[in-house]
Amino acid sequence: MTVLAGIGFTAPWVLLGLLTLPILWLVLRAVPPAPVRRLFPAVTLLLGLKDDESVSDRTPWWLLLLRMLAAAAIIIGLAGPVLNPSRDQAGSGPLLLVLDASWAGATRWPSVLDQIDVQLTEAGRAGRPVSILRLTEPEAPVFQAAETWRTRLPGLVPQPWQPGATQVEQSIQALEQVEDTFDTFWFSDWLNYPGQEEILKVLQASGEVTVFRPAAPVTALLPATYQDGLIQLTAMRAEPGPTANITVLAQGRDPAGAMRVLHSVEMVFESGETKAQSELALPSELRARITRFEIQGQRSAGAITLTDDSLRRREVALIAGTLNREGLELLSPLHYLTQVLRPTADFVDGGLLEVLPANPDVIVLADVTRLAEPEQEALVEWVEQGGLLLRFAGPRMAASDLGRDEEDILLPVRLRSGGRSVGGAMSWGEAKGLSPFPENSPFYGLQVPSDVNVSTQVMAQPDPNLADRVIASLTDGTPLVTRKALGLGQVVLFHVTADAEWSSLPLSGLFVEMLDRLAVASAAKSRQVEQLQGTTWEPVQVLDGFGSLYDAGSLPGVDGAQLVEGEIGPNLRPGLYESGKEKVARNVLSEDSVLRPAVWPPDVPIKGQEVSSETPIGGLLMSLALILLTIDVFASLALSGRLWIARTAAVLLGGILVVSEAHAQTPEETDFALGATQELVLAHVLTGNGQVDDIALAGMRGLAQTLYFRTSVEPAEPIGVDLERDELAFFPLLYWPITPDQPQPSAEAYAKLNNYLRSGGMILFDTRDADIAEFGASSPNGRKLQQLAGPLNIPSLEPVPSDHVLTRAFYLLQDFPGRYAGNGVWVEAAPPDAEQIEGMPFRNLNDNVTPVVIGGNDWAGAWAVDRNGQSLLPVGRGYAGERQRELANRFGVNLVMHVLTGNYKSDQVHVPALLDRLGQ
Repeated sequence: MTVLAGIGFTAPWVLLGLLTLPILWLVLRAVPPAPVRRLFPAVTLLLGLKDDESVSDRTPWWLLLLRMLAAAAIIIGLAGPVLNPSRDQAGSGPLLLVLDASWAGATRWPSVLDQIDVQLTEAGRAGRPVSILRLTEPEAPVFQAAETWRTRLPGLVPQPWQPGATQVEQSIQALEQVEDTFDTFWFSDWLNYPGQEEILKVLQASGEVTVFRPAAPVTALLPATYQDGLIQLTAMRAEPGPTANITVLAQGRDPAGAMRVLHSVEMVFESGETKAQSELALPSELRARITRFEIQGQRSAGAITLTDDSLRRREVALIAGTLNREGLELLSPLHYLTQVLRPTADFVDGGLLEVLPANPDVIVLADVTRLAEPEQEALVEWVEQGGLLLRFAGPRMAASDLGRDEEDILLPVRLRSGGRSVGGAMSWGEAKGLSPFPENSPFYGLQVPSDVNVSTQVMAQPDPNLADRVIASLTDGTPLVTRKALGLGQVVLFHVTADAEWSSLPLSGLFVEMLDRLAVASAAKSRQVEQLQGTTWEPVQVLDGFGSLYDAGSLPGVDGAQLVEGEIGPNLRPGLYESGKEKVARNVLSEDSVLRPAVWPPDVPIKGQEVSSETPIGGLLMSLALILLTIDVFASLALSGRLWIARTAAVLLGGILVVSEAHAQTPEETDFALGATQELVLAHVLTGNGQVDDIALAGMRGLAQTLYFRTSVEPAEPIGVDLERDELAFFPLLYWPITPDQPQPSAEAYAKLNNYLRSGGMILFDTRDADIAEFGASSPNGRKLQQLAGPLNIPSLEPVPSDHVLTRAFYLLQDFPGRYAGNGVWVEAAPPDAEQIEGMPFRNLNDNVTPVVIGGNDWAGAWAVDRNGQSLLPVGRGYAGERQRELANRFGVNLVMHVLTGNYKSDQVHVPALLDRLGQ
């Protein structure tokens, strides 16, 4: 594109036509030709007469100027003028677009894609082959046509990690395999990371490098910690700046189970500072409900910190079998436990029947033998529901017959009568040390101090299950700690006392670590490598680059030490990890993380990522030329004295224009109607958001292909529908994706929508936020849906019942996932008198189609395919993700079948087949 006087031209050579304007001026001045003078005596008879109409012997200058302007407008219009053109030189040869594509750029990712689209457009005009390299997921560059890459832009998403050592090495290897030279546009996420300079050197060796980076630095949130009864929050920004305020939201579930903002706090970056800190004092119940903190207005994994057990103080009930000896605190059997647990736990005081209604996390019985029958029944029920019962032996347990003849339900093993003394004044032997912990023990990986020894213990009777229940033993092989499962909970027995009377274990740091592994003292502090050594943690939910949680699916487990000190990347994703009943949150940043801005050499040009839209004005100039030529026609007729003919022609022309205008839209409307009615067409509502509309169109295309290959329905190419302009009656189903900023339809559009719903049409509302919100107004999309649906005539709704026709219209389904596997799918409520007939697996419903289906699972994202039938957006991970996509396609098929056939599958004629499929 050539830029002249601030205007770009796509075909500048056409401007050479302007050089012909002087010649055209001379030609036009010569018409009409000058009259020839002849002597004619009889002309004297005409002297004194006046002619009502006169004709100029020369074209007026103003008419010539009008014609010159019209010609100039045509020439300039054909040259492809563009206002606000990109002033970047298009260059030549291959172009490589390098993307950091990390969490740091997620908040501004739409602007990054817009800038990439602009560069691809410029490269397409220049005929440059293009390749895209994402440093977080490097692949060998393949240079293709720019238009090919433009179709793939919706599938480019940031990852929740920065390029690590492995990705940097893979990127350098991939770049070194490219033999030709190429220029590079590097879209930086602002942050510096190890290996960035090495990649830059390789790129500079192949050609010129230009860096695009955002205008504002990155802001992130460090993991929340709990100290001295306060939640400590720390936010960071990549470089110092002026005073700035941010709002941090504490999100969690309310007592009804709905996700909502539980608390918010303002944090201030002082001028010149890169850190902002705040402290929260919240009640323990509210603190336990918090699942994440996030910076308001930022959509990035780095602006979110997930919480785990470290933010929650455990509730522990301590019950001893004997009272304190004359009030001496050091002789209390609970003294050492109290000292260990006080920093991290809240104590529940009272007798056993008094503490059980409070549902503590752990109940500790120190040398307690017999329980009353009501106490035992209540305690067993509590353990079976997931409680942890921790028991310690003592003189009373050794002297009792508890668990002698048969195993007590609240003991993991049977016990021998009397205790065993292996060290002391009355013993011939020496105190025993501890053996290394076996791999199946929760204590595996803990270092056993040499100074920990046991002088007395309660012995376990030999039993077939004994070996499986021993999780710690002495050097002579006798059990020290045993454990068994009871319902959803577990019972653990230390075969020594909770004080230092029988062993030195309560005096050691190992005692604290063992309680931590048992999840008794694991809360309110950060995990250390030594604490997790030898454990394996399974991912439960992981974050994507935008900070949304999704199911981990089939991701493999992670070693405990790696979980704490490993580098976030493809093999260690940020999210929630679980081992037994403990949960650990691995966030993008750690407590000692530092954000450093990328520093670029002086010879590397740096540009912003802001996009200035180009405006073609060729059509406007051609319209101006047409207007000028029309004026020229009337002016010429007026000068020649034939304006009356022009008036008649103008009336006729006006009539033609009116008729043509009346029918101007008819061909377009006819084409639209024919295209929508000749074959079944799926449609989506245009929201005004280009990216959302593109995904919706691709989703409808994918659903149409699924219907074509699996059913007798053969849909045509889907259509985007403008509610203000287009007729809706042609479409049996409208997919309406919800965005927070889409405009409210007019009253006329709502009238069309209500007529559409009354005439049997269906609208599938999709808030696309099931990964962060349940159905309702708990998200911006949910609140926007309430505004949009308010004027619509929507009947009473209910969650999809198990016998709804949607569950069996074509496939038998119980879940209706999209890209997200939320459960909040709502349909028209069944009539109150709908009853299940005996012998039928479902109720007898009428043949009406539910006018609306509402959910937030982003179905179009799961259905979306490109022109080649390849999926555009990821769904889950691995096999589980593809299974979820398959279920989403099946739901789409059921939905269309329900629209086309109503409650046809409720007819009794289908009962035998359905019963056979259901296995009844």
